[in-house]
Amino acid sequence: MECAWKPDEQGLQQILQLLKESQSPDTSTQRSVQQRLEQLNQFPDFNNYLIFVLTKLKSEDEPTRSLSGLILKTNVKSHYQNFPPGVSDFIKVACLQNIGDPSALIRATVGILITTIASKGKLQNWPELLPKLCQLLDSEDYNTCEGAFGALQKICEDSAEVLDSEMLDRPLNFMIPKFLQFFKHSSPSIRSHAIACVNQFIISRTQALMLHIDAFIENLFALATDEEAEVRKNVCRALVMLLEVRLDRLLPHMHSIVEYMLQRTQDQDENVALEACEFWLTLAEQPVCKEVLCGHLSKLTPVLVKGMKYSEIDIIMLKGDIEEDEAIPDNEQDIRPRFHRSRTVAQQHEGDGIKEQDEDDDDLDDDDDTISNWNLRKCSAAALDILANVFRDDLLLHILPLLKELLFHPEWVVKESGILVLGAIAEGCMQGMIPYLPELIPHLVQCLSDKKALVRSITCWTLSRYAHWVVSQPPDIYLKPLMTELLKRILDSNKRVQEAACSAFATLEEEACTELVPYLAFILDTLVFAFNKYQHKNLLILYDAIGTLADSVGHHLNKPEYIQMLMPPLIEKWNQLKDEDKDLFPLLECLSSVATALQSGFLPYCEPVYQRCVNLVQKTLAQAMLYQSQPEQYEAPEKDFMIVALDLLSGLAEGLGGTIEQLVARSNILTLMYQCMQDKMPEVRQSSFALLGDLAKACFQHVKPCIADFMPILGTNLNPEFISVCNNATWAIGEIAIQMGPEMRPYVAVVLHQLVEIINRPNTPKTLLENTAITIGRLGYVCPQEVAPMLQQFIRPWCTSLRNIRDNEEKDSAFRGICTMISVNPGGVVQDFIFFCDAVASWVNPKEDLRDMFYKILHGFKNQVGEENWRQFSDQFPVPLKERLATFYGVF
Repeated sequence: MECAWKPDEQGLQQILQLLKESQSPDTSTQRSVQQRLEQLNQFPDFNNYLIFVLTKLKSEDEPTRSLSGLILKTNVKSHYQNFPPGVSDFIKVACLQNIGDPSALIRATVGILITTIASKGKLQNWPELLPKLCQLLDSEDYNTCEGAFGALQKICEDSAEVLDSEMLDRPLNFMIPKFLQFFKHSSPSIRSHAIACVNQFIISRTQALMLHIDAFIENLFALATDEEAEVRKNVCRALVMLLEVRLDRLLPHMHSIVEYMLQRTQDQDENVALEACEFWLTLAEQPVCKEVLCGHLSKLTPVLVKGMKYSEIDIIMLKGDIEEDEAIPDNEQDIRPRFHRSRTVAQQHEGDGIKEQDEDDDDLDDDDDTISNWNLRKCSAAALDILANVFRDDLLLHILPLLKELLFHPEWVVKESGILVLGAIAEGCMQGMIPYLPELIPHLVQCLSDKKALVRSITCWTLSRYAHWVVSQPPDIYLKPLMTELLKRILDSNKRVQEAACSAFATLEEEACTELVPYLAFILDTLVFAFNKYQHKNLLILYDAIGTLADSVGHHLNKPEYIQMLMPPLIEKWNQLKDEDKDLFPLLECLSSVATALQSGFLPYCEPVYQRCVNLVQKTLAQAMLYQSQPEQYEAPEKDFMIVALDLLSGLAEGLGGTIEQLVARSNILTLMYQCMQDKMPEVRQSSFALLGDLAKACFQHVKPCIADFMPILGTNLNPEFISVCNNATWAIGEIAIQMGPEMRPYVAVVLHQLVEIINRPNTPKTLLENTAITIGRLGYVCPQEVAPMLQQFIRPWCTSLRNIRDNEEKDSAFRGICTMISVNPGGVVQDFIFFCDAVASWVNPKEDLRDMFYKILHGFKNQVGEENWRQFSDQFPVPLKERLATFYGVF
């Protein structure tokens, strides 16, 4: 049906004029065009003009027609529900009539418009669309077939779920067999569309595709060596996804698939090679990886290693020929948003620093993040990293001969890729690499002064991957030279090297901890010097290196001369930054670590810092209230300001202890926390519970009046779905219990059942288990009568979760609690007594009176059951446990 609408000549000229102007590079022209477009949206038939220019005005040039369609697409996205029915029908008809326009650009634009209408206006409101497009696939005219397929591909991408639902009477049952027919079409573009359409339905295991899975796989194999790169790319993508969802169907052909993917990973077309390389990443995560690949490692390893070399395009994009750029200010667009990791309270374990949390900070994508994020080099390196973790030292047989050649190669690009390889295998092949490290580490330390910046930067990263080994050796041989050279690189004249060196140094700090104390003056000198040298982006990474240093050396930083070096530049930045500046995030995080480390040394700075944090929290809450009451008038607040501020207040409370009391007394922080603890955003609650625990320790007299209000909120947050919130709430309850003593009684019922449930849940993360056990122990310590009756329900997981944590105050109070509860309800421990024995034996040196409590319980139990039963019982003990109990507690 042809609608009666016709454009008005004058109106048409006006719109064409606008479209021409909008192609001007001048920003002020652009802005006025935007305003006029907005005004034109007031007219109902403005969109008719746009579709008319796109589909009917063949006299106009293609870019202008396409632009008209793209503006219409934007309008559909924003205002489709306000289009009068006549307008939307006019647009739909015009789209379907012109999907076969002779111009590829116009066809693609019409396709984009169709899928936008289909998702905005719902597919079910355009019932003739899919049947019509599928019918057009059979057209003799190439343009019509290609245009319809292009549109179908976009619809499959945008509306995959709707297509596979009851709503539309399952059109895929008809569409998928139809698409499969076109895999053998003579036109490469159409073959490519056909695979791309079907590919949308692999991951969701769509029934309609699963019915034809064998035909699909057969057709893919037939296209394996297609001359068209786009087709090969889509074949690789399909095989990668099938690996995840229908491995069973690929296994019989696995040998030839692996051979094929080896060829494709070396495809002339980098996009094909990248898709193929994903195959190794995906395969490495499947349990069959080892048996499938073990015969192919000798071929695969060199292919991946070759892919790790920078391509010429990479080097141009990375400005690899510019060696010195430290004076060039950063492009603000390049600075990625940083996400603040809210404070989580964790226990220290035997034989380690505080390395909890997921330690993926030194991931492979640190080496060149400005380039199009994912490329063949990164994918190859990531695949090698995962395969090294699967095959361990078996991979070295194939890597070592290659490495020798690469690491000492005269061409810098080749040498650089060798250094990347060495870093990529560090985690998986560590054991096998150890014999070579005494020779390799000094070689790498030399590479830190290579004349190519890209070699220096990758060397920083690779060395950080071996930091653990370096720290385990005598410091003068490796640590000291490495540190000296890394500090020079922090002051490099190339920004990428500065960044890599700062990140690597932060990793080294985490590994070395107090080993760094002798070099503190030297380290601080460098970091403070960098303050005045760095451009914006690296300054943010420098804060992190300083914060990590404070975490690593702790109170050793609290010396007047160090404070004098470090604090002035930090406070100067602090004074420069406005409350709205997101650079406050990393600076506040850094200050939080510094305050905790300096303790009393931070006193001169604490008042202004404290005040500003309270202000940030108050501002954010006020903004949130405004936004909630009038969302159309106010913007939503950036809650990270409040989270970071709460975390810094925690750092102050932890570092300053009781001296924070006057500051708390003079502020309304507890009222603010009451609001934060009820915030919708989990990270806000997480940080406010951490602060609550720290304030309970530092100045309980101010927290106590609020306990009746706080406890019910803590109770409702014992929900393990939000792990970190639950963890910090649990810890805070324990700290409050210790301060409340017997007055905790009315609140035990509010929290005990949830805590017992959490400690018995399968797959609860270690940190949460430990904190839950400590809090249950502490509640039992102050209110034994209330908690002891439940002893039998938690004693076993309680003992197993606390046996590995270090002796400390928290562990001490928790064990006192368990001993007190056992004396109230000895029957509750009988069945699991062996676990109690094991937990007791985990203490290195308990305080005298706690040791007595253990002694009494162990001997009491032994006397209770009698010699014979005790002997049978203690025969089950592992030898080390027997020995410890005999030595420390005289039970034989």
